[in-house]
Amino acid sequence: MIEGSRMRVLIVDDEQPARRDIRRMLEKIDGVEVVGEGGNGIEAVELVQALTPDLILLDVQMPGLDGFQVIARLTSKMEMPPVIFITAYDQYALRAFEVHATDYLLKPVDEERLAGAVGRARLAVEAGGGGQDFDALLSTFGRLSRRMALRTGETVVMVDIGDILYATIIDGDVIVTTGEVEGRAGTRSLEEFQRELGDEAFMKVHRSYIANLGRIHEISPGTGGGLRLRMGGASGPVIPSSRSHARKLRRLFKL
Repeated sequence: MIEGSRMRVLIVDDEQPARRDIRRMLEKIDGVEVVGEGGNGIEAVELVQALTPDLILLDVQMPGLDGFQVIARLTSKMEMPPVIFITAYDQYALRAFEVHATDYLLKPVDEERLAGAVGRARLAVEAGGGGQDFDALLSTFGRLSRRMALRTGETVVMVDIGDILYATIIDGDVIVTTGEVEGRAGTRSLEEFQRELGDEAFMKVHRSYIANLGRIHEISPGTGGGLRLRMGGASGPVIPSSRSHARKLRRLFKL
């Protein structure tokens, strides 16, 4: 638990200018205290054990031990506090899921993104857990890559954005369907999902559906002036397009 109202943060990065910039940003966040800095993986292990911080901001590529090795060594000795990875490389995002990171930030670190990640870590600690904010990580990975991470049960499946047929909202979750897999995205609404994709090929065709226009196989009349869209192929799934959204499709495809 956080002592008093201050969250005690440890910064570990092998580049002194990076540590300086992160400290400067953290000092602008109310209720945050930087309790130490480390420049390599060995120091990180020693400092975490000595200082027991509430949050670790951890670089991935460092001398001695990399960020993942630091976590592996610490988890064999103690209960881990939340970890936010800060790195110049995006290829480690999937591994961040596996070690229960709270967030994953790319350098140069955006001040607003850092503040949001620290805020989520604070909520996790105050709630009594140091685990990952899975939705935040999925959302982060979606911004880093033209691939998307989907949750299917306890498994994370990576899919190419272009393979997505459609997305729908079910019980508050964004469910994404490709030709091979169906899984939960890390966004909390279809509007957010569409913004994260940043791809004009994906269009809202119904209040509950977003379709990949490039994967529409067949268009047929629906009910109430709407349309039925068969996605992916001749035997692919069919989704509805409401009357208001069907007008856009008719104009787009000159129907």
